[in-house]
Amino acid sequence: MPRRILQGTVVSDKADKTVTVLVERRVMHPVYKKFIKQSKKYAAHDETNAVKIGDVVQIEECRPISKSKRWTVLATPVADNG
Repeated sequence: MPRRILQGTVVSDKADKTVTVLVERRVMHPVYKKFIKQSKKYAAHDETNAVKIGDVVQIEECRPISKSKRWTVLATPVADNG
């Protein structure tokens, strides 16, 4: 089974080797058929402390690293073309 990859914005890099990534997605409301933005924060492992607040990064699902970390940051930040 392939590992999931999500894209989001780093909102915190205070912890050592850990960043908090905010991932937003759009879903359609079941009754009103209007698109709603939903967001969720993920704790991701950043071995080299390379990413900073505001960076757009991709995170990949991995084995449990700690109580809350089940994601790792992929090698380089994503260039934001918008």
